[in-house]
Amino acid sequence: MAKENVYLASKPRYEILDGLRGVAALMVVIFHCFETYVPVFKTQIVNHGYLAVDFFFVLSGFVIGYAYDDRWDRMTTWGFFKRRLTRLHPMVIAGMLVGAALFFFSPVAFPKTVQVEGWKFALCLVMGLLMIPCGNGLDIRGWGELNSFNGPQWTLTFEYVGNILYAFVLRRLPKIALALLCVGCAFFTLDLTLGWDVFGLFPDGPQYTVIGGWSLTSQQIYIGFTRLLYPFLCGLLISRILPSHRSESNPSGSPVHLKGGFWWCSLALVVIFSIPCIGGDYGVPDGIYQAVCILLLFPLIVLAGAGSVTTDRRSTAVCKWLGDISYPIYITHYPLMYMQMSWAAAHPDAPLWMHIVVNAGIVFLSVILAYGLFKIYDEPVREWLKEHWLKRNKRK
Repeated sequence: MAKENVYLASKPRYEILDGLRGVAALMVVIFHCFETYVPVFKTQIVNHGYLAVDFFFVLSGFVIGYAYDDRWDRMTTWGFFKRRLTRLHPMVIAGMLVGAALFFFSPVAFPKTVQVEGWKFALCLVMGLLMIPCGNGLDIRGWGELNSFNGPQWTLTFEYVGNILYAFVLRRLPKIALALLCVGCAFFTLDLTLGWDVFGLFPDGPQYTVIGGWSLTSQQIYIGFTRLLYPFLCGLLISRILPSHRSESNPSGSPVHLKGGFWWCSLALVVIFSIPCIGGDYGVPDGIYQAVCILLLFPLIVLAGAGSVTTDRRSTAVCKWLGDISYPIYITHYPLMYMQMSWAAAHPDAPLWMHIVVNAGIVFLSVILAYGLFKIYDEPVREWLKEHWLKRNKRK
């Protein structure tokens, strides 16, 4: 039977890793809520929340390797892309449409939004729906994002790039080559975090941080690929190493096992994302901290999550719920943040309790929107695509 005529059912999931993805996504929402108030507090309360993106890429590499590495004898490259599009693209579309619907509700913080021409609005929407990055000439919000409707879409752009690299190159590499490539890509992480600037991309001085990746400039593209490559390769390498260490007493193959692993790993993520800037600002000390998180701690947390299991009904249910909303909340929350930023800009003298209510409301709405879209849109659409697109050739 030809490869393209075989539908491959999904493998069993790592419940704890699903839950950890949800914890990281919620921390991103909280990070973005506080982002508006940096001028007030003089710091980001969840100072390292942006590192959740790098953690997502480690998880992504691990999951891709686990789900597909042993299936290429029964799956074509196009079959792989169909599966990934089915998994990712429905919520990309939802995030873009939410962003377009709320685009004009943040004029105080983003005055450029009410000056946009209709053709630019339509073109940006179409390009976003097709995952085509927008250059500076199509920056209709004024922030230089890859798409002005939904800022976090930049990470999905690099996620797609990672999937393409995996399908055409990385899946073919032996473990030793993948390990060497992983070590080589760690250099780029250190180049950013330690301020080496070996390629001279930062004429205004080193930034000592991995923050960035959301614009079409040489600096931002470099940051984006740096944030993708080591984490994705490391996650993929972990997924390939674990099977060779599996045994009856260690079915996962992971050397790290924790009782209550989900709760300990969740606590570790919350602490990592919340710790203040080392040294008080972005410099070598904080750059070292970011490098340690990306190069060592995030892979260790993935190993712990893969090697641990939920042992009670409550933690299993929590992991499932967090896993369900993790991707939807990440890809749809930011249009609400644009509105929050505009409200804060329009009411700088509002009492503290109002800002607290606004932010709590934004988090609540983000969760409700994400779960609602997951249940009434994402699940049904993916099920329809599975039956009418992924399985179509099987019925012929």
